[in-house]
Amino acid sequence: MVPVDVHLIAVRDGEEGREVLLSRRAGDVYAAGHWHFPSGHVDGPGEDVVTALVREAREETGLVVDPDDVRAAVVVHHRAPGGSARVGFFFEVRRWTGMPRIMEPQLCDGMGWFPFAALPEPMVGYCRAGLDAYRADAGVALHFQEPGDPIGHDPGADRLRLVPAPGSAGTASEGAPRV
Repeated sequence: MVPVDVHLIAVRDGEEGREVLLSRRAGDVYAAGHWHFPSGHVDGPGEDVVTALVREAREETGLVVDPDDVRAAVVVHHRAPGGSARVGFFFEVRRWTGMPRIMEPQLCDGMGWFPFAALPEPMVGYCRAGLDAYRADAGVALHFQEPGDPIGHDPGADRLRLVPAPGSAGTASEGAPRV
């Protein structure tokens, strides 16, 4: 079974345009020191992806999100450099209660709002692929990294493929917009 995870794209209007909430991973975790969306795994077959997102938002950021305010952004099928695969559901949220704060200091040592035009580095490649696909209005994207690719976003290794929606020009392998 391929693991399923959820990613919170919390968006607000800032002084320099739209901003997104990111956290920096810390401790003995995958991609420590890299920026990432608040995210997590679906907890078993009894939890759906929206419920998982609402739970993860509260656990990681203290934000209380109403499920009715969750909007589907993009689904990314990802393969890591080591070959493991997963499916990530990225959700946009523009309304919540509370102020974001670090709730799990053993897993996160930074959190902040960043303009889309000034994202921090290093950023987890899979997370950046989801953000780029979201910004391109893709409903589905593939992000298949190759052995030897870094965990962090590498603009020189273009691994993101956007899957066109019905009625769009092109195919997933040619003619699709690239980010």
